[in-house]
Parts: sequence; C-alpha cells; structure tokens
Amino acid sequence: MPWRNKEASSPSSANPTLEALQSPSLRGNMADKLKDPSTLGFLEAAVKISHTSPDIPAEVQMSVKEHIMRHTQLQRQTTEPASSTRHTSFKRHLPRQMHVSSVDYGNELPPAAEQPTSIGRIKPELYKQKSVDGDDAKSEATKSCGKINFSLRYDYESETLIVRILKAFDLPAKDFCGSSDPYVKIYLLPDRKCKLQTRVHRKTLNPTFDENFHFPVPYEELADRKLHLSVFDFDRFSRHDMIGEVILDNLFEASDLSRETSIWKDIQYATSESVDLGEIMFSLCYLPTAGRLTLTVIKCRNLKAMDITGYSDPYVKVSLLCDGRRLKKKKTTIKKNTLNPVYNEAIIFDIPPENMDQVSLLISVMDYDRVGHNEIIGVCRVGINAEGLGRDHWNEMLAYPRKPIAHWHSLVEVKKSFKEVGEVAWHPPPAPPPTYSGGCYWAERWTT
Repeated sequence: MPWRNKEASSPSSANPTLEALQSPSLRGNMADKLKDPSTLGFLEAAVKISHTSPDIPAEVQMSVKEHIMRHTQLQRQTTEPASSTRHTSFKRHLPRQMHVSSVDYGNELPPAAEQPTSIGRIKPELYKQKSVDGDDAKSEATKSCGKINFSLRYDYESETLIVRILKAFDLPAKDFCGSSDPYVKIYLLPDRKCKLQTRVHRKTLNPTFDENFHFPVPYEELADRKLHLSVFDFDRFSRHDMIGEVILDNLFEASDLSRETSIWKDIQYATSESVDLGEIMFSLCYLPTAGRLTLTVIKCRNLKAMDITGYSDPYVKVSLLCDGRRLKKKKTTIKKNTLNPVYNEAIIFDIPPENMDQVSLLISVMDYDRVGHNEIIGVCRVGINAEGLGRDHWNEMLAYPRKPIAHWHSLVEVKKSFKEVGEVAWHPPPAPPPTYSGGCYWAERWTT
C-alpha cells in the first residue's frame, strides 16, 4: 500500500525489542534481574499489562483484586454450600441464627433435658395438698352442722340454773325434701335423769325456739356441772337422727351467771350420743329333761352414771318374751352407788323343750330411783331371733345342755319395740284340743 511505512513492515524494524532480547549480552542481564527480588514486583506488573490496554498503576490493580476476591467470597457463601468458606461462614453465623432458647413464646417451659428426670419422682407437695384437702373436708362437715344460740342465768334465790334455748341457724337437711324437723335435748351433766327438751319445729333449718328450762342445782356445784345440748331431727316412722351436739364444760368461763348472757356455739358433728352404757356378764344353762332355763346374772362393769353423784343404783330385770309378748319378768337386788355391781344371782324360767325356738330373753339394766320412776341404763337380748352375740349365745346353750355358758354382752340404748314390750295386753287364744302343745299356751298359767 502506498501509505504504508516499509520500515515498519519488516521483521527487524517492526519489533526492535525482540532483536535486543536475542542478543547474548541482554539475555545475561535479564537473568540477573530475575534473580534479584527487588525487580520481581516490576516484572509481575509488566506481564499482567495487555499490549492493547493503557498503563494501570499497581496499587489500583491490587485494590481491584482485593474487591473482586471479597465479592467472590460472598457469592460462594450463598451459591457453593460444599466449599470450605461456606462452612466457616456457617459456623460464624450459627449462634445468631439458631439460638432457639432465646426466643420468647410467652410460656416459660422447663428445659427438655429436665423432663425425663421428673418421671417417677415422688412429689411430697401433692400428698400434703391432699392432706390439707382432707382436713378441709372434715372442717366443712363440722361447719355444716350449723350454730345454736342460747343463754344462761343463775337465780340465787331459788338456786336454779335457767337455760334459755333461743334459736339454731344453718342446720343440715335430714329429710328428702331438703329440710329438717329439729328439736333440742338439754342435760346438766353428770345427771342424765333430768332430761329436758324443746318443741319440734317442722320443716325448717333455722328454727326459733325461745324456751326456758330450769335446773335446780346449788351454786357450789356449778363448777362441777356441764351443759350438754343435743340437736335431733324428729322422725315419726323411725328412730330420730342426731344432728350434732354442744358440750359446755365450764359454765363460769362461758357466761356471767349473775345476768343473762347470750352465747353462740358451733354444733359439733355426731351420729349418736357418745355415751358408753357399759357391759353385763351372765350365763345361760338349759336342762331339757326338766324344761328349766337358768340365767345367772354375774356382774356389770362401766355402767353409765345416772345420778348427780356420778354413780348409779343398778339392778337387772329379765323378761321372758314369746312371740313379742312379755310372759314373765324377774329382777335382781339393787346395788347402791356403784358402776361395777356384782350380783351372782340366778333367775329360773320353766320352758318346755318344744317351745325353746319361740322364746327370747330381754335383759335390762335399770337405775333405781327412790323418787320418781326408774331409768333404763341399757338392754341386751338373747334368743333364736336375736342378733349377733345374743343369737350365738343362745345357740351355744342349746348345743351344750346342762352346761353353764357365760359371755359379756354390751348394753345398747333401749328401742321403741323394747319399750312397748309388756304394754300390749295378752289375750289367751281359743281353747286348743287336749293334744295340742304348740304356741305359747304353756305360759297361760303365768298370765291368767
């Protein structure tokens, strides 16, 4: 081409540096410079520069290189999970990203590691709570008996303690209709002969009595007396249910007896009047050939005190019953001022062998009273139709004839059926045929 420089197109003139490098002297100098560390940085920069690019300072290249390396590391953290840089970065950021225990979910739950250790562990607080609940239930049962309001006053002129039963409050329901028919019995212990009681109030749990009761007692004896109030629910067709009781041990501490003082007391829960009536020991012996039954009253122990002195005047009454009718009765002598009398007295009844399965014996321990009527301390019964020990004692007597069989028997409160024994008039049946020996006709000679 006419405009082209011919010198530049020739090989020698086109690259003069190549000619210089090909000379031996220049190659030796270059080898020496490569061995020199001071010239190594300059050579590296010269090699990296392109023949078509402008000259770039080495400092700029190094800063650009570091920026590219950092950018590459960030990209590898998110796109190369298998790289070593990824593991290093994950370990560094793990505490910030995976610390779950520091998150607040609104519940403070125990650590998961402590849960297995609590399985099978005895927790005393649970048993303690149960005991407290049991105590609370007992206290609730006591409170549910209600309260009673009464007043005391002593009349010095007549030497009489005046007890005024005012009202009762929040009594428990004893009837199916959700109410009760309450009344109150009043004793001035230890004397149980003088028993007074209020009127019965129908269908109410908050009765108002407002009744006065007088107990003649010297002022000097008041310190030894106790006021006993028993609240009952009246039942026309069965035994009356006891709601509860109140016992006032110290009359002077509870009231200023010189003037009428109103007193409120909690009615304590009770199913029956907690009075031990005592026991009696007697033996039974039957002679079949003679048709003779012998009951020997041996002794009594721990009888209930019926007198103001704290003692009783006991004797024993034995009634022969046939088909619910009293045929004959006998009694022992009276033992004065004792709760543990000893008798050793025999009572004999003539009973044919064929009638032994129709009769029974009612044993009553009585307290003799010179003025007034005698009181029943307690009773027991033996016979083929008796219950418990009374039936067993009777059967043992029949199994071992002509041999005295002795046992202790507990006295129980007299029942209505026992009170009615002997009150019903016995009418002899029509005249039987001469050969008839059944029924209770053998006892006609005792009742006619």
